[in-house]
This record gives sequence, C-alpha cells and structure tokens, in this order.
Amino acid sequence: MYHIKAVFTVLSPFCKVFVKHSKVSLRQKLYHYSRNKKATPKPKKPKGMRYMDKSIFKRHELKYLVNAEQRELIESAFEQYMVPDEHGESTICNIYYDTHDFRLIRRSLEKPVYKEKLRLRSYGTASGDKNVFLELKKKYKGIVYKRRISLNCDEAQDIPENNERLTDSSQIAKEINYFLDFYGDIFPAVYLCYDRTAYFGADDPDLRVTFDRNIRWRTEDVDLKIAPYGEQILENGCSLMEIKAAGSMPMWLVELLAEGEIKQTSFSKYGMAYMTMLKRSMGLKTKKIRSEVTVNV
Repeated sequence: MYHIKAVFTVLSPFCKVFVKHSKVSLRQKLYHYSRNKKATPKPKKPKGMRYMDKSIFKRHELKYLVNAEQRELIESAFEQYMVPDEHGESTICNIYYDTHDFRLIRRSLEKPVYKEKLRLRSYGTASGDKNVFLELKKKYKGIVYKRRISLNCDEAQDIPENNERLTDSSQIAKEINYFLDFYGDIFPAVYLCYDRTAYFGADDPDLRVTFDRNIRWRTEDVDLKIAPYGEQILENGCSLMEIKAAGSMPMWLVELLAEGEIKQTSFSKYGMAYMTMLKRSMGLKTKKIRSEVTVNV
C-alpha cells in the first residue's frame, strides 16, 4: 500500500497536467498553434497575376461546413500563408441550367463517377452589356474540370434559353455546344447567389480557400440582371468553406483542420435547392442547414 501511495504521489502532478491539457479549448489550441509557427513575412502577390481570369481549371475541391467561430479561427491562421483574392469580398450570382425533368441534378445527387453541369455566373448584378461567364463544370473521380467563356449578359442568357449555339471556334465553345446538343432543350432551373470571401496561397496561387455565406436561391426572376435575393439555405453564422488545390493539400492546412476538428462534407448548393423543392412538392417540411461541429470555448 505504501508503494502505491508513493507512485501516486509521484505521478499526480503529471495527471493534473494531462487533465488540464485535455480540457484545452479549440481557441487555445489554435492560439498556441499559431504562436508556435515561425513568424514569416507575408509574401507579396506576384505581379501580373489574374487568377480569377483563367478560363480552364483542373483541381481537387473539398467542402466543409463551418460555424462563425471556426471561420474566425481559420482566417486568423491564414495570415502567414494566404492572401486575399483580387476580388476579395464579392457577391456571386449564378443561373443553373437543367433539363425539364431535372436530369442533371438528379444524376449529380447519385454521386456518379462522372457528372457535369452548366451555369451562368456574374460577379454582382449583371447588366445587358456586362460580361458574365458561361461555365461548363465536370467532375471525374474526384477531380473538377471547369471550362468557361466570357460573353455579354444578354448574349449569354440567350444561348441556353433559346437553344442557340456559341459561334466561337475555341475548344471551350465546342465543349459547351456539345453539352447543349447532348441534353437538348434545357432551361434556367434555379438562381443561386452568395457572398464570398476568397483567398489564394501566398506561395502557391493554385491553392484557393473560399467562404460562402448568405447562400440564397429562387426559381422566380431567374435572371442575372435582377438584384440578388432568395430563400436562405444555411443557418445564420454558418459558411461553406471550399479548399481548391491543383495538387495535394499543404501540411499546415491539414494540421489546421485537424486542430479545429473540421470534417469534410458533401454539399451542393443547387442540390440543396432541388431537394427543398422536391420535399415541398411532396408536402414534407424543410429546414436550413447548419454546421454539425461545435467549438468548445
């Protein structure tokens, strides 16, 4: 019995330390995480970089639902590694096209090996002569391929809605025309808009992290020239974080996600809007999406 008491006396300080650290909050963990990293000067954005103007993308895209506190913690750790995108804070407006039986989104929700979608995108409310992007987005075995072409808004909206074709001879135009020929008569199914904060890697411009909040959708006024409004998809304080990388995710970001207990999720903005429409057509109740992960403070 004496020996047991002696051992306990020796170990008790260590037990107290263990218990103390097991109760450390996420905020404290990330505070020490950032303090322990080497302080490095923030690299300057390379001259002439126009990342958002690229017309062809090939990358991995990972999605995470985060609450307000998680987002704050993540962004505070970005100071050493990420730079605000040239568009910074922006409202992104989209029109998603589909067949009249919603063939595209139904297939997408089945999580096939290959899927594709066509959308029209503007940064802010468009005007008739303002350029917007007609985008063809494909996903094959987890890798996203995006092609887009810039057109003025009126011309761009007329092409899918009036069953017209692009006259451009580029490879991107040919792929979009093939899509239109294959699916036939498509229509503007849903208008989706959200407020985005975007960053790219200070040392790797192909690494992007975006936060989308205030995600709204509507099936009326499906026109980029009409101001953003619609029904909310996420609860207040919840954001959709997307990590987009041409290669593997950097180790500092892997560690950050682990420290924050932030888990990858499968999330489609158009898919959520479609499921809401489907449930309502069946007389079922719907609710906004929230982050399932809580932060200990």
